[in-house]
Amino acid sequence: MAGPFRYLAEFGMAVENLWAQKTRTVLTCLGIIFGVGAVIGMLAIGAGAREESLRFIEQLGVRNLLIESRPATSEQELQERRRSSPGLTERDVRILKSNVDAMELISARRSMHPARVFPKPPQDLPELYGVRPAYAQIHHWALEEGDFFNKKDDEASAAVCVLGEKAKIALLGYVNATGQFVKINETWLRVTGVLKDQASSGSGTAQSVDPNFIVYIPLNTFQYRFFDNGGSFKDDLDGVDLELKQGADSVNAAKVVSAILNSTHHNTADFVVTIPAELLAEQQRAQSIFTYVMVAIAAISLLVGGIGIMNIVLATVMERTREIGVRRATGARRGDIVRQFLLESVLISAGGGIVGIAFGYFLAWLIARAAEWKTIVTPSSIVIAFGVSMAVGVIFGIYPARQASRIDPIEALRYE
Repeated sequence: MAGPFRYLAEFGMAVENLWAQKTRTVLTCLGIIFGVGAVIGMLAIGAGAREESLRFIEQLGVRNLLIESRPATSEQELQERRRSSPGLTERDVRILKSNVDAMELISARRSMHPARVFPKPPQDLPELYGVRPAYAQIHHWALEEGDFFNKKDDEASAAVCVLGEKAKIALLGYVNATGQFVKINETWLRVTGVLKDQASSGSGTAQSVDPNFIVYIPLNTFQYRFFDNGGSFKDDLDGVDLELKQGADSVNAAKVVSAILNSTHHNTADFVVTIPAELLAEQQRAQSIFTYVMVAIAAISLLVGGIGIMNIVLATVMERTREIGVRRATGARRGDIVRQFLLESVLISAGGGIVGIAFGYFLAWLIARAAEWKTIVTPSSIVIAFGVSMAVGVIFGIYPARQASRIDPIEALRYE
């Protein structure tokens, strides 16, 4: 039992020595606190950004292909294109249906910014999208209330719509929207459903539009009831979305789709094929690099904190030289001296690490509130940050502890 009691006595001695120099101990801990908090905060930003971007890409569908029209920038460019290509049209949709064996579902898409909306929203007007009923299945949408319009609604050019979450709040508030009416330009539309919150992204073309602030209507309704007078340089379709069969190779399917469209468009670069599966892999790689860089920057604080620990423990060794001599003269071994000062170093880093975890949570909350970024504090980030802080305490405490153990007992007893 002598061993455990001895270690307990050394632990108590270390706590007592640190408590005797409270101000010095707290100031030394600050470097570890800020370092651990910074690491947790940076990892929380990375985890939040990763979840949002992955949610958006997965919402696009890892089995999907997205074909986007590239509008001309001038009348001259449009005329040059039309000499060889009709642009993205319903004919392309029919050809793709007949020739892409890996395709499960397909939906053409048209969009416009309405001139008038009633009830009038307090700020911007929502976008208007015309899509096929399959569009909801392609993007695996879930509805907050009601239902998505069906094939019969599309065939009949029915005056119905589905609202994105933000569009519903802007137009109708927080009441139940199903069965109510909204007016887009000169057409009254009956609301059949409201989508649940959808992830959005700031990149891409049509995908850069917030999907929550869109009014979705059947494509035939769009074509027969609305006229987009602001799209003179646009193609007949703004895009075509495809879902591939289970197990289909999205990269090979994209090559087939591109080859077909290049043939019908006579190699005119008026469309872009996006592969969400590739975006997902690229995003994961970029996010990993971002996380490593941010953690490396934050780890500098831990390094500074470790240097502070080593500096303070070295100063403590000089101040307690006579104490070391007394302990050596009364039978303490070098290992006992090493353990004593190393324990003090580890206690400083452990205390700083624990407080740093709390600071990391606060930092993540503050960033999310001030910058409106999503942050997620993960258990792994806490383990990594605290583990590194403990390692810093051990690594930077070894040198001062070894220096203390090498002090000659006779010389130490003479030290004033």
